[in-house]
Amino acid sequence: MQVLQPFSGKNGYICACLLAHCTKLLERMLDKKREHPKVKSKLHPRNKHRERYDLKALITHCPELAEYVSLNVYGDESIDFFNPAAVKMLNTALLKQHYGLVYWDIPEGYLCPPIPGRADYIHHVADLLRGNNFGHLPKGHKIKVLDIGVGANCVYPILGHQEYGWSFIGSDIDPKSIENAQQIIDQNPVLTGHIELRLQSNAKDFFYNILQKEETVDLTICNPPFHTSLQEAQAGTQRKLNNLKGKKTKKPILNFGGQASELCYEGGEKRFVKDMIRESRKFGNNCCWFSTLISKQSHLKSVYESLDKIGAKSVRTIAMGQGNKSSRIVAWTFFTKKEAMEWAKARW
Repeated sequence: MQVLQPFSGKNGYICACLLAHCTKLLERMLDKKREHPKVKSKLHPRNKHRERYDLKALITHCPELAEYVSLNVYGDESIDFFNPAAVKMLNTALLKQHYGLVYWDIPEGYLCPPIPGRADYIHHVADLLRGNNFGHLPKGHKIKVLDIGVGANCVYPILGHQEYGWSFIGSDIDPKSIENAQQIIDQNPVLTGHIELRLQSNAKDFFYNILQKEETVDLTICNPPFHTSLQEAQAGTQRKLNNLKGKKTKKPILNFGGQASELCYEGGEKRFVKDMIRESRKFGNNCCWFSTLISKQSHLKSVYESLDKIGAKSVRTIAMGQGNKSSRIVAWTFFTKKEAMEWAKARW
């Protein structure tokens, strides 16, 4: 009986050469750790997350994170950002370490937003309000902000209150989101009494049914649904995973989660923002600055046309970026510069 030796013959020689080559590549990769920039320069200067995550420190605040941390091929400690459970636990740790929370959780399948990007929005609109406040950052409970689509995660109000002491109204069309966000508020003494949640009874409205006729807020913020349908959201996720992993993924998993009400709107982001702009005109005296995220550069033309049509006095576009992703905030007001400063002087 003939015993086959490994890598025997011509084909075996080729296999041996390929194995040796792959081994050298792997050794070289492991020997040379990836060089990371010391600072994520695209993030706002006041953002607490400009440096790499200190996973050891995060684990001290949230020991449950430890089971999701492992060494990647470069020998760096990291988590699997394609794993929804790992992403949720990282968020929990970040909110505990940097924002003083003792409890944070969301129902399975609900949107789990990346904290650094959400913090950037808050810091940029703080700068926007500073323009009405003689160059001083507005802080304290007198600043009232409406978060349209607060979600089960309640992240924007958490960050805004913990960074600047602002008061919040959080609205949502989903009762379960309101219920979960209220649980987060109730279990964190630092938030209790500073965030009020209101259920929006009409999915087509933004300010109606939420703001009373004479009620005023200083700012509105919104992270609009990007997609026209859940199928479109899943297709977009699949394309992203295919690009990142270099192979096709048959069943995409939304690693940051999201319900249909959080991700989708008839007509997508473009229609959602257009409808919100139109309704904001009716509440022009109730709010100093309206704002929204815009994920697609191609939507800006439509946004500007809508704002011009309703007579916005001033429009600001604020660029944001995280990693390879770019987005922007569009903010508008129906006040002149003088009127906006008088608003701030009277309220703040």
